[in-house]
Amino acid sequence: MSRTGLARVLDDLGTTLIDLVRGDPGRAVDIGGVVIHDPHDDQELPPSALVLGVGVRDPLEILDFLGSRGAAGLVVRGPVEITPPVAEAVDRTGVALLGLAPGASWTQLAAMLRSLLAEGEVDPSETLGGVPAGDLFALANAVASLIAAPVTIEDRSSRVLAFSGRQDEADSSRVETILGRQVPARYSQMLEARGVFQQLYRSDQPVYIEGLPADDGTFCLPRVAVAVRAGDEFLGSIWAAVRAPLPADRSQAFCDAAKLVALHMMRQRAGADVERRLRADLVSTAVEGGPGAAEAVRRLGLADQACVVLALALAHSHGDDPAGHARLLAERQQVADALAMHLTAVHPRAAAALIGDVAYAILPAESEDRALRIATDFRSRIGNHVLVGVGQVADGLELSRSRAGADLVLRVLRARRAQYAVARVSDVHSEGLLLELSDLIAERGDTLSGPVARLIAYDRKHNACLVETLSAWLDAFGDVAAASAAVFVHPNTFRYRLRRLSEVGEIDLSDPDARFAAMLQLRLWLPGAAEPGR
Repeated sequence: MSRTGLARVLDDLGTTLIDLVRGDPGRAVDIGGVVIHDPHDDQELPPSALVLGVGVRDPLEILDFLGSRGAAGLVVRGPVEITPPVAEAVDRTGVALLGLAPGASWTQLAAMLRSLLAEGEVDPSETLGGVPAGDLFALANAVASLIAAPVTIEDRSSRVLAFSGRQDEADSSRVETILGRQVPARYSQMLEARGVFQQLYRSDQPVYIEGLPADDGTFCLPRVAVAVRAGDEFLGSIWAAVRAPLPADRSQAFCDAAKLVALHMMRQRAGADVERRLRADLVSTAVEGGPGAAEAVRRLGLADQACVVLALALAHSHGDDPAGHARLLAERQQVADALAMHLTAVHPRAAAALIGDVAYAILPAESEDRALRIATDFRSRIGNHVLVGVGQVADGLELSRSRAGADLVLRVLRARRAQYAVARVSDVHSEGLLLELSDLIAERGDTLSGPVARLIAYDRKHNACLVETLSAWLDAFGDVAAASAAVFVHPNTFRYRLRRLSEVGEIDLSDPDARFAAMLQLRLWLPGAAEPGR
């Protein structure tokens, strides 16, 4: 497999997104991963990591640390001032210093970098049209050379998937598009109003677009766009910034390039699907335990790690109609992908996959507290529509125990038996114990008997409130005043009902064992429930 080096990153993203400030990019021939620096966490970096220094104002703060961890480079927000101490630290540590263009998004840079790294995993012997399969950046540069114009490759939603060099020959709107990795809304609206997208959808020939008005009163360069299709499916488009319509030979080359881009996009999609299924299989095998678990953990690189399993599920559904079900499936996969990206930014060996309706993640962590903080942070970023169960710490070969704990917590959260949305086993210990008792009762087929069963039967027959009275009295620790206020009756009436329920239920309320048994049954069998735990 070929890998992506720092020099390749600068070739593809340089001048527009990031610039080399100081250092030798040729020293890092392989980048092992992209990591976001967290000053409050002792992070483990993959070999030759590219570190995003979000919020780092002085590179001297972390250059020595990154050098000791074998990092390939550090990206900080530009412009970057190279002082003699900074220059000396870069030269001493071998960590290349790069600057992120003002206005560029850290999120988009991380996504672009991960896209480049994913393309670097392809087999160089597998080519399409002379370009490594799925390598859209190399393909964008090839197309730009064919038509002598800077190009972008965009998906169906006008998001930039890759771009060529020579973007300095374009205009400010192209730079804004690349920095935001999305065609700005105002330009999309103008293109829509001109009917450009409709022409693209209908035609297999390049569409020429006159320059759009820019914010400064001038006009942008004209564009030539061509649709990228696989059969009848519209995959995206290629856009070139030009000064005049393309000559016939270059226009034909542009059309031919669109067909090649379609093959690469389909190859990239297929590769992503295969990788996702493989990762899901490994995560599933690792957390379930059994004969193949050790090998799955080893392939995930977690055999020597203390880990915590997270179980995440949506807190809602979209109804039973087919459209709602399709939206639910898509949302589950999006949340699972977002969780995977969030966790790999925290730890490069974290793994996550959607298994059924639950997204499971294996997070290397020495404590449940840290896993809880990370899960809580993820929920705060993605929204309050997810629930997360945090399992116990376990070594890589005992992940099934941690998964069982995470599953139990998630069941408690889904059953609304706790006030939490993200919790550990210790946070919902009593609620989890009741659920496990309910499972045992259901498995044995036990039925309710004893005092509580007699009270339920009496209430149903006489429309009485003896079960409610007993529950309120037990919850108030025998305080009649508090219990009667809770059910809105006079204390004397409440005392009468207590005497009556003692007679009907044949229960001695002075016996602590009898009180405990009644309280447990009331928790497991709610009045009117046909099954325990409902």
